[in-house]
Amino acid sequence: MMKIALAIHGGCGVMPENSMTPEEWAGARRDLGAALRAGYALLKTGGSAVDAVEAAVVVMEDSPHFNAGHGAALNENGAHELDASIMDGATLEAGAISASHAIRNPVKAARLLMEDGRAVYMTGPAADRFAEEKGLPVEPQSYFTTQKRVDALQAMKRHAAAGTEGTENEKHGTVGAVALDAAGHLAAATSTGGYTNKPDGRVGDSPVIGAGTYARDGVCAVSGTGKGEFFIRYVVGHEIASRMAYLKQDIAVATDGLINHDLAPHQIGAGLVALDAQGIVAAPYNTPGMFRGWVTPEGKAFVATHEEVYEVEL
Repeated sequence: MMKIALAIHGGCGVMPENSMTPEEWAGARRDLGAALRAGYALLKTGGSAVDAVEAAVVVMEDSPHFNAGHGAALNENGAHELDASIMDGATLEAGAISASHAIRNPVKAARLLMEDGRAVYMTGPAADRFAEEKGLPVEPQSYFTTQKRVDALQAMKRHAAAGTEGTENEKHGTVGAVALDAAGHLAAATSTGGYTNKPDGRVGDSPVIGAGTYARDGVCAVSGTGKGEFFIRYVVGHEIASRMAYLKQDIAVATDGLINHDLAPHQIGAGLVALDAQGIVAAPYNTPGMFRGWVTPEGKAFVATHEEVYEVEL
């Protein structure tokens, strides 16, 4: 039996401890644990890496604590535009959705688009129609809205008017997962509401295959979080895979090189989770914290927000 492993993130917008209540921090850690359990349960029973990353991301899309699905960020017009993607490292098949206004779980639509095979990427109202035609739940915009995101939009508009910077927690966040299954296959998935007060129609790196999401069997699986424009410019996911495949860097060196060196001059919040073909996890970030969790090949599970790491039951 091959090793199995899983890693998730809920965004690197985890900043001051006082930006959320103790109850909110505990709730976020609880939902990270639930996402790990959902994905790992499938891996443990022989499920595919694609199944596992989809299941883990769905839990975080349904949680109000993360910027994806229910609880997603609001754009400059006070609307939700949702992005997601998924990639199968065994075949390099992928599916991506952007600017959805209605899909309850955008990662499910990305999965169905990948399996449909006619397109890798679908956007806007057409993506919403595709999901509905495939029988996926669609929701009114109000479903995605939480008071926290309304408050964040108002805060970001005040910052914009005053020329000041918002906190990472006010600005952005993303969720993602990477997995290695018992057959040795890798997969990655990412989902986001983008950043608060983003321009209408803006699409970041989360649905861009090779940037925010990438998986290639025998090499690595990557899901990113942070200022997506730079993840697109640096093609971060594919770049990590290339450094590992061609320069023979290990996953720690390759991921650290991107997050803490290449992106450093831009002074942006950035992080990611990645797995290599042996199930070794890397989760670098350059902010004071990042929602994250992982299950080792030995079956030990952990979640974290800042430096302190908590072991959780599977």
